[in-house]
Parts: sequence; C-alpha cells; structure tokens
Amino acid sequence: MTTATVRQDGDTLAFSGALERAAVASLWAQLRTPAAGLVRIDLGAVSRVDSAGLALLSELCARTGITQVSGDPPGLAELRTAYRLDNALAFAG
Repeated sequence: MTTATVRQDGDTLAFSGALERAAVASLWAQLRTPAAGLVRIDLGAVSRVDSAGLALLSELCARTGITQVSGDPPGLAELRTAYRLDNALAFAG
C-alpha cells in the first residue's frame, strides 16, 4: 500500500497513493483550511479509493466548490454509482 498524500499545484489538489480509511484522518489534517481558488482534484496518481476516501473527496468538493475531478482510480466508479454521486462527487439524486 502506498502512503496517501495531497499537494496543491496552482488551482488543483493532486492526490496520490491509496485513499483509504487509514489515510483519511491524516489527509483531513492537511486539508483543514484549503486554499482559496481551488477548482480541480487530480486523482491520476491514486492507486485505490474506498468509501472513506470517497467521503473525504466529496466533502472537500462541497466545502470548496471544486467541480472538476480528473482520474478514475480503482473503486471510484463503483462507489460513485453506489452513492449516486455525479462526476463532481455531488449527490445526483
């Protein structure tokens, strides 16, 4: 398992590693006060997403207004379908 990390690259938050339950608390600590002007999440270097990782990403999008999510790591599509989330990780109804 690769340690999950996040870094800001301009208007993008770039995640890497496995976004799983064990990593979520540490990532939230880093993202407690997200920078202004973020518009995108890049998941291109993410190896896997579980439900805790999806919750982190979805809440982050809701709090910051991020509407662009790129990358499709294993687990993401299935979880988005199960929780009825759109491409921006918002509830689609």
